Amino acid sequence: MESRKIGFELHKTSRLIKRYMDSDAAKSYVDKVTGTHGWAIGYLYHNRDRDIFQKDFEQEFNIRRSTASTILTLMEKNGLINRESVDYDARLKKITLTDKAIEIQTFVEASFDRMENMLGQGISDSELEIFFSVLDKICKNLNNPDSEAGI
Repeated sequence: MESRKIGFELHKTSRLIKRYMDSDAAKSYVDKVTGTHGWAIGYLYHNRDRDIFQKDFEQEFNIRRSTASTILTLMEKNGLINRESVDYDARLKKITLTDKAIEIQTFVEASFDRMENMLGQGISDSELEIFFSVLDKICKNLNNPDSEAGI
């Protein structure tokens, strides 16, 4: 019997997760935004307690000013964000989410929560601890320039 391969099993699991997410009810909301816009909405949503400016956005996603400007302009055109002036510096515009974007984020997070609950069914806390420990080691191996694979 051939032994199971880590990479293949991770890939297969990733495809199953994607299939599940694609069939979820929240997909109709997700289909209305690009992947990049989805990540941007998530970032802005989880940082609502502070002012976020284009410079913060550029740094968070490690993108150039022109790329950030293009993304944010399209998000504003699609009704996902607003750019608002701040009292303390007329040159700065903080980025805020619209109600439409918050609704999308709420549905997406609920979908992720449903998926996480489903993925964890029948798995004990100690098994999860081992699982995450092994995943951490796999990631470390992939990021190690001295690994046997020479990646």
